[in-house]
Amino acid sequence: MKTLSILTLTLTLFTACQSEPTPQQVNMNETEVPKANLLHLSNKHIALPSDSSQLLFVQTDGWNEKEGTLQRYERIDKKWVKVGKPISIILGRNGLGWGKGLHTTPSDAKYIKKEGDGRAPAGLFYLGNGFGYSNLSIDFPYSTYKRTDHCVDDSNSKWYNQIVDSTKVEKDYKSFEHMKLNNHLYKYGITVNHNPEQIKNAGSCIFMHIRSGNGKGTAGCTAMNEDKLVTILKWLKREDKPLLLQLPKEEILNINL
Repeated sequence: MKTLSILTLTLTLFTACQSEPTPQQVNMNETEVPKANLLHLSNKHIALPSDSSQLLFVQTDGWNEKEGTLQRYERIDKKWVKVGKPISIILGRNGLGWGKGLHTTPSDAKYIKKEGDGRAPAGLFYLGNGFGYSNLSIDFPYSTYKRTDHCVDDSNSKWYNQIVDSTKVEKDYKSFEHMKLNNHLYKYGITVNHNPEQIKNAGSCIFMHIRSGNGKGTAGCTAMNEDKLVTILKWLKREDKPLLLQLPKEEILNINL
């Protein structure tokens, strides 16, 4: 999987959105784990990496639904065990579309994520790093962004689907997102490693961030209340290689939550 180091120009690979345009643990063994708390996933297109032990699992009622729930899981004794209560989230205003990640996109996929389509990426992805407007002490990579830090969504730019410090790079892009907004939506966030190969028009700048409250859905991100997002940020651990799995229920063949 392709990655870029975060230099002084703050370069990271992942992928962005907001709901409005911008101007410019308890240790337990298997016998102690209640059956209802285990995740049983069966989907021929998706295999969870064996070296990951944290998972954010987002479900919706259908491909075109913008609302859903997020449930945290951790791997204990080779079992995925539920952590905490479900979190209400809002996704892309047009629902979900298969993205570019750790999964295999079905050959007969009806919905595939494209740049500007208003869909959040479905599938399995590594999380990149946490971010925000000020420092936050956590056990997961975290970046503090300025107004001049841009996430580039111009497919013709060499910086496509990257966050750059616009004062330190050759600006060859016409379209981007400010990583410090004039509102609170990016006060805290998490980058999602979607489209790491920077495939043109496959979607860019996908984050988890604070929801706006207008109920209209995002441009392709996963949004929730601030307190829930901070709880997730403080829970994530670098060494656990956390994952994001997003699917409509029809793509999950066997699940017991």
